[in-house]
Amino acid sequence: MDTASARPNTPSPSPEVNGEHAPPGASAPPGLPADGKLSRNHFTVIALLLVAAFVVILNETTMGVALPPIMEHFGVSAGVGQWLTTVFMLVMAVVIPMTGFLLQRLGTRGSFLIAMGLFTAGTALAALAPTFGVLVLARAVQASGTAVMMPLLMTTVMNLVPPSRRGRFMGNVSLVIAAAPALGPTMSGALVEPLGWRGVFGVMLPIAIAALVLGALMVKDVSERSKQKLDVPSLPLSALGFGGLVYGLSAMGEGGGAAVHPAIPVTAGLAVLFLFVLRQLKLQRTDDALMDMRVFRAPGFSKSLAAMSVAALGMFGALILLPLVLQQAMKLDPLSTGLIVLPGAILMGLLGPMVGGWYDRFGPRPLVIPGSVMTVVAMLGLSTVKPDSSWMLVLVSHVVLCLGLSMMFTPLFTTALAGLTPQLYSHGSAALNTVQQVAGAAGTALFVALFSARSESLAHEGLPKAEALTSGAQLSFWVGAAILVTALLIGLTLRRPTPAAGDGHVDVKKAAQPAAH
Repeated sequence: MDTASARPNTPSPSPEVNGEHAPPGASAPPGLPADGKLSRNHFTVIALLLVAAFVVILNETTMGVALPPIMEHFGVSAGVGQWLTTVFMLVMAVVIPMTGFLLQRLGTRGSFLIAMGLFTAGTALAALAPTFGVLVLARAVQASGTAVMMPLLMTTVMNLVPPSRRGRFMGNVSLVIAAAPALGPTMSGALVEPLGWRGVFGVMLPIAIAALVLGALMVKDVSERSKQKLDVPSLPLSALGFGGLVYGLSAMGEGGGAAVHPAIPVTAGLAVLFLFVLRQLKLQRTDDALMDMRVFRAPGFSKSLAAMSVAALGMFGALILLPLVLQQAMKLDPLSTGLIVLPGAILMGLLGPMVGGWYDRFGPRPLVIPGSVMTVVAMLGLSTVKPDSSWMLVLVSHVVLCLGLSMMFTPLFTTALAGLTPQLYSHGSAALNTVQQVAGAAGTALFVALFSARSESLAHEGLPKAEALTSGAQLSFWVGAAILVTALLIGLTLRRPTPAAGDGHVDVKKAAQPAAH
C-alpha cells in the first residue's frame, strides 16, 4: 500500500461523542487508506481468512456428538475418548502464546499457509486414522493450525482496515467466534448418522484444501516481517505454564477422576507463568520477547482484556451447565437441548457485524454497559430454573445472555487492539486469544465445582436428585451474575483509544515510515 499518501494533510481529531473521539472524521494511521475504503484485494484476503477461521473453529466443537461412535469403533472408554477434546485444548493453550512471534517472523502469507496446511494435514490424518492414538495425534495437528488462525485474522484486520471501519470487521470476527462453535455439534450430528464419524472429517477436508489453495494464490504479506530471534527458554516456560494451568482447570471442570489432582498442575502452571512473564519483561528491551508484555500498557488493553475474561468465564460456565440442567434435571433429550441453545448462539454471531457498526459510531461504553446488564439479568433468570420450569424460561434467558455477550465481545476486542502500534498487533491478538482460553477453562471449572459441591451436598441430605441438581445450578448462576457485574464496572470506565496509540517504549515515528525502505 502507498503509505506516503496517507500522511499529508492529516485532519484534526473529530468531536467527542460520549467522551470519545468519533471515528468518521478521524485520520487513518500510516499505511491505511485515509478515505476509510478497503481495496478489493484486501477485502478478499479478509473474507478468505474469515471463511478459513470459520472452518477451523467449527471443527473445535464437532467431537461432542462424534465421540460415542468413535469410542465404540476403537473400543475405548469415555475417559480415554475425552482426550480427543483435551489434547485439542492443550495444544491450543500451548501454541497461541507463541503466535505473536510466529506472525511477525513468518508474515501474513507464511502464517496462513502454516495454519491451513497443519489443519488440512490433521483433518486428512483424522479421516484415515487407523488407531485411536493416530486420531489423537491428528487432533493435535489440527489444533496447532487452529491456534494460529484466530490471532492471524485479528492481526490482519487491524493492519488492513482503517480505524473508522474496524468495529464492523471485528464484528465479523465475533460472528466466526460465536456462530462456528454453535453450529459444530449440529453439523456433526447431521453427518455422523449417514456417513459415520469419519464423515465429519471427510466433509471438512475438501473445504480446508480449497481454502489452502486459494490462500496460496491470494494471500500476501500485509506488514513487514521482523527479524526477531526465537528465545528458546521461553518455549518450555510458555508450554508448561499455560498448558499446566489450562489442563488443571479443565480437570476441575470434569468433576474429578483425573490421574493427578487438578491443584498440582494449576499451582505449577501459575509458578512457571510467573517465570515466563519475568523473562518476557527482560526480553522486550531487545524486542525478542515471545509475548511482548508492552501490550498490557497500551490504552484500554488491560481493561478490555479484563472485561472480556469475565464475559468468557460466564459464557463458558453457562454453556457447560445448561445441557446438564436440561437433560439431567428437566429430562429433555439431547436434540431438544441442542435446539434450545442454538437460537441464542446463532443470534450472537449474526449480531456481531451490526454491533461492530455501532462501535464505529458510538465507541465501546454505549454497548458494553447494556451488554453487561443483559448478561447479569440472564444469569439471574437462569438462577430461577427448577425441574418443573418451562423450557421457554431457559431459551429466553439464554438468548438474552447471548445478545448481551455479542454487545460485549466485538467492542472489547476492538478497543483492546485499537490502542496498539502495528508492531504489537500480533502480540495483542495472541494475548487476547490466550486469556480467552484460560478464562473459558476457569469458567468451566468454577461453575462445575459449585454445581457439583452444592448438588451432592443436598442429595446426601435427602433432596430428590432433580431438585438437588437445579439447586447446584442456581448457585453457579448466582455467582456468575455477581462476577459479570465486574464487567459492568469496567465498562463504565472504557474509552475508545486513539488509533495507533502505543506504549511509550515503541518508536511511533519509526512505525509511521513506509514499509519499503
